[in-house]
Amino acid sequence: MHPLRCCLFYLVLFSLGGCVSMDSPPGPTPPSQSGITLSETDKDAIGRKIWKNECAGTVEGLTTWNVGEDFPSLGIGHFIWYVDGRPGPFKESFPQLLKYMQANGVAIPRWVAEAKGSPWKSRTEFESQKNSARMKEMRSFLAGTVPAQTGFIVQRLEQALPLMQQATPDSGDKQRLKENFYKVAQTRTGVYALIDYVNFKGEGVKAEEKYQGQGWGLRDVLLEMGRTSGGQASANEYSEAAKRVLQRRIKNSPPARGESRWNAGWMNRCESYKHGI
Repeated sequence: MHPLRCCLFYLVLFSLGGCVSMDSPPGPTPPSQSGITLSETDKDAIGRKIWKNECAGTVEGLTTWNVGEDFPSLGIGHFIWYVDGRPGPFKESFPQLLKYMQANGVAIPRWVAEAKGSPWKSRTEFESQKNSARMKEMRSFLAGTVPAQTGFIVQRLEQALPLMQQATPDSGDKQRLKENFYKVAQTRTGVYALIDYVNFKGEGVKAEEKYQGQGWGLRDVLLEMGRTSGGQASANEYSEAAKRVLQRRIKNSPPARGESRWNAGWMNRCESYKHGI
C-alpha cells in the first residue's frame, strides 16, 4: 500500500471497554457521547480483514520493505518504522504501536522494545535477513497480536474525529458528523467501514482534495448521511452515502482524468460496507 494511505489509515488513522458485534443494539449511552467499544473477538475479526487487505493475509506480508522506500512497513497496517537518524515525510507509526501495546500489557520481544529505530538499515539488509531468527520472531509477534494492532488503529481513527470537526465550520454539522461517526461505529462492520474508507479516500480535511468545491473524504460521507437510528441501519446508509459522494466526485472531476473508469470498483467497495466480516 502507498505510504501516504498508510499514514491516513494510521493517523488515524481505539481499546475502550465494552463489546460491539454485528447484531449489538445501541447501548444506553448516546452514540455522540461514547467512544468506540470492541470486544477482543471483534478486534480480531476486524484485524484479520485489515490483514487480508493490506498483507494478503500472509504471515510474510507482516514484514515488508517496499521498493523505493527508506523504511520497513510492519504489521497488519503496514506501520512505518524509520531507521534511527533518517526520518521521512510520513508519520512514523510503529513506535507508537509499541507504546500502545506496552500501555495495554502486551508482551513485546525485548530487542524490539529496546531498538532505537529499525534495526535494518536498508532494504537490501532487510531482504537478506528475511529468514533470520529475529525476522521470524518479529512475524510471530505481529501475527499473535492482531487484536492489539486493531485497537491501536481504532484509537487513531477516533483521534481523527476532532480534525474532521475542525474542518467543519457549522456547529450543527459538527454535531451531526460526530453522531453519525459513532452510529456507524456501533457494529464491527461499521467500524471496519470507517477504517477502510479513511484509508481509501482520506479524512476529507485538506482543501486541495476537492473538485468544484466538493470533497470526497470520510468527513464528506458522514455529512452526506441521512438520519438513521444507529447500528446496521447506519452502516447501510453510510454505504449509500459513500456511493453518492464518490459518484459526485466522478461527475465533478476534470474529464481528462477519466475517473468514470473507477466507478464500478468504487461502488462495489462501498457496497461491502453493508455486509459482515
